[in-house]
Amino acid sequence: MEKRTNMASSSSMALKLACLVLMCMVAGAPLVQAAIGCGQVASNLGACIPYARSGTGAPPAACCSGIRALNSAAKTTPDRQQVCNCLKGLAGRAAGVNYNVVAGIPGKCGVSIPYKISPSTDCKTVK
Repeated sequence: MEKRTNMASSSSMALKLACLVLMCMVAGAPLVQAAIGCGQVASNLGACIPYARSGTGAPPAACCSGIRALNSAAKTTPDRQQVCNCLKGLAGRAAGVNYNVVAGIPGKCGVSIPYKISPSTDCKTVK
């Protein structure tokens, strides 16, 4: 009788463990994950930093090509929200950046983005 109780208990424990693992996997998995990382954003826009500080002349060609590449890569809402969050974080860490200049860079490069690059932008609203 004890053997049967141990088997039932062991089987019940395995089922509970399997359910727990499944619940953790479902709860921990994001529904949609952005494919663009902040490293990619920084790499594409590094050439924009000197211009973002000075605001003189035109944005460098490498800056504009980086913006175009990033804009093309950000196909989904999560991608665009991730880029927005990365831009806010990167701009906040770059000393001497003029946010009015930063906000105008996409337009000067012929790229239209659906939000203003600013520390106050709510990236959750970006579609």
